[in-house]
Amino acid sequence: MAIEEINAAGGVLGKKVKLITEDNLSKAGESANIVNKLIAKDKVVAVLGEVASSRSLEGAPICQQYQVPMISPSSTNPKVTETGNCIFRVCFIDPFQGTVMANFATNTLKAKKVAVFTDVKSDYSKGLAKFFKESFAKNGTLCAELDYNGGDKDFKAQLTAIKASNPDAVFLPGYYTDAALICIQAKQLGLNVPFFGGDGWESTTLLEIGKDAVENHYFSTHYSPEVGSPKGKAFVEAYKKRYNGKEPDAMAALGYDSAMILVAAIQRAGVAEPLKIRDALSETKNYDAVTGSISINEQRDAVKSAVILQIKGGKFTYVETVSP
Repeated sequence: MAIEEINAAGGVLGKKVKLITEDNLSKAGESANIVNKLIAKDKVVAVLGEVASSRSLEGAPICQQYQVPMISPSSTNPKVTETGNCIFRVCFIDPFQGTVMANFATNTLKAKKVAVFTDVKSDYSKGLAKFFKESFAKNGTLCAELDYNGGDKDFKAQLTAIKASNPDAVFLPGYYTDAALICIQAKQLGLNVPFFGGDGWESTTLLEIGKDAVENHYFSTHYSPEVGSPKGKAFVEAYKKRYNGKEPDAMAALGYDSAMILVAAIQRAGVAEPLKIRDALSETKNYDAVTGSISINEQRDAVKSAVILQIKGGKFTYVETVSP
């Protein structure tokens, strides 16, 4: 949608932008193959992606090696941009998100004891759990810390142990499919406390699988279509028109922002050369994005707010915005 809008307005530097899309099937190793192809064969001047931190960590070293800028829309693990000076992101990072959720547990949920349930196969989950625990431990007690493997189907043994620790709430920094199944099994076991997670929860699949088992639970994310600037509201309307009335989620909004920030950098660079684009990206300050104002810091991370959403009536509803 972003590239369509750019090209309809005449493109950038007098040329149309060509978007080449490849599907890594979320398979380990596939992102590296794709990034190699995009750079060596397709001669791209920049790479947009990946979404998940583990996949971004496969592509980033290749972009860095060939000095081609890469922008991840939504990979929140700090290690992603630590790869090198060509790697950027337009989302906040897990130290911030972990602190946001620790403060939310203390201040909004009034939780004194929290259990943490982590996907040990996911860099994203492990990183977010680490930063949450460091922050929450200053004000409360971690009464249980258990692990699972993403893609598992039976979580009852761990959930029984969590229930026995008598938590006020459970922090579940995983992805939406696992989160939905875990919430269903927690409900079956009578573990009736708030569950809360990070931006990996955000997908309508969570609602479709979890149904009433995910009701009243919470997660932090990058964006809510319910609040935003005039630009953000215009994006929601344009998206609904383009995608048959569907509301944009954070991944859609961040994907759009990543493309727009890249094109703005190419415009400022005055030339579509990877290193010049990289330098222009580094200078991004107070960019009026649909997910809020974005500035790129010295670590090439976006400095921006988070939002907390709650699942109510089978929908994601806005609770609050938390600034960095």
